[in-house]
Amino acid sequence: MALAIVSALVLLAGALFAFGWWQFGRIDKVAVASLSGAGGQGTNYLIVGSDSRQGIDPQAPDAGAFLGEAVSGERTDTIMVLRMQGSGSSLLSIPRDLWVKNPVTGEMGRINSVYPDGPAALVQAVRNLGIPVQHYVEIDFVSFAKLVDAVGGITVEFPHPARDTHSGLDVPTAGRVTLDGAQALAYVRSRYYEELVDGSWRADPTSDLGRVQRQRAFLQALLTKMASTKNPVALARLASAMGGGMRIDDRLTYLDALGLLWQVRGGFHPESLTLPVTNRTTSGGAAVLDLDTAQARPLISQFGG
Repeated sequence: MALAIVSALVLLAGALFAFGWWQFGRIDKVAVASLSGAGGQGTNYLIVGSDSRQGIDPQAPDAGAFLGEAVSGERTDTIMVLRMQGSGSSLLSIPRDLWVKNPVTGEMGRINSVYPDGPAALVQAVRNLGIPVQHYVEIDFVSFAKLVDAVGGITVEFPHPARDTHSGLDVPTAGRVTLDGAQALAYVRSRYYEELVDGSWRADPTSDLGRVQRQRAFLQALLTKMASTKNPVALARLASAMGGGMRIDDRLTYLDALGLLWQVRGGFHPESLTLPVTNRTTSGGAAVLDLDTAQARPLISQFGG
């Protein structure tokens, strides 16, 4: 009997591995010639959340989380660099309003406007900041939500009830709250975040700084939940969710992806960092962010730059 049970478990594990391999093969691969070589003692992953609206029903009750405000062309809504080094990790947020030179056009603009010129251009823009990039992972809005739903939601700590009438976020109670895919996306996309404090709704005074902190909390919660998922049905849903709406560099293998999840299996508690920036208004009246080179130097060095 014991041998039969072990054999059945081995067969199940093999089937899940094969199914995951097949689903991983469905993920779009992109050649990114500007990727750096080995990252010394660590590996840097450029993680990009795109604002692609493809496949979203604007009449759906949770469409606000996906559609938000009208946009002209596709942009990156989230740009982060995850560094895995031994048993430690760091997660660096790159503000999407950071003013950089587009490697393709040579023109200055916000870093999120580099995305339409392709992954290689965005990788090069990050490398031009002094940050090496070994792997590229991009995921669109719909797939973000599917991943969250596949793992049964993610839990986020809210000090106060919160809302964002633009993104659709609605958290009526404080404390540890489990968000489904649509609400998790509304949380991570929130640019008009408000909290109910002493009976009054108060706008988040930290603006985009608060937004990047929420993005890091989201990714931390999602990776931890993905790595800790053991239910075979949930694992199959997770593999299916990863099969569409994602793009990765063609050097990232299935075993690399499994290795990353293995590294965070015991809990994912990265050092949370944000590029030091200064506010500036362009001659055209646009509010942008300039890199504070002096303050950023030690942080960039931490990422292998």
